[in-house]
Amino acid sequence: MSEDETVLVIVDAANVVGSVPDGWWRDRRGAAERLRDSLVPYAEDGLPDVPGPLELVLVVEGAARGVASVAGVRVDSAPAGGDDLIAELAAAAAPDRDCVVVTADRGLRQRVEVYGVRCVGPRTVRPLRRRGNEGMG
Repeated sequence: MSEDETVLVIVDAANVVGSVPDGWWRDRRGAAERLRDSLVPYAEDGLPDVPGPLELVLVVEGAARGVASVAGVRVDSAPAGGDDLIAELAAAAAPDRDCVVVTADRGLRQRVEVYGVRCVGPRTVRPLRRRGNEGMG
């Protein structure tokens, strides 16, 4: 499968990490690394309604800049706000390639949807734990 046939999934790290109040603010870099690692299986398996394999790009900003890429997940550090880099990546891909942005940020959604990009919420890649199931694996 060529790169143009592989769906590009761009993940707004700050938005997805911030969607679950699990203490991420104490270690933003560590939270971004945990998110990155949790995304790896999606590269081959795909997402709900988006079959794999996928090209996954995790966009980080601020204290999370410099998080390394791993097999299956490329990490791009935004020089300023992550939204600008996400919009730039989506705009570059959208004319020729299926692209999905993972974010709940309404403003960012509006920016990328004009390019025909689909948007999905953070729960797509980070299901919320149900109360009482935190220790279940």
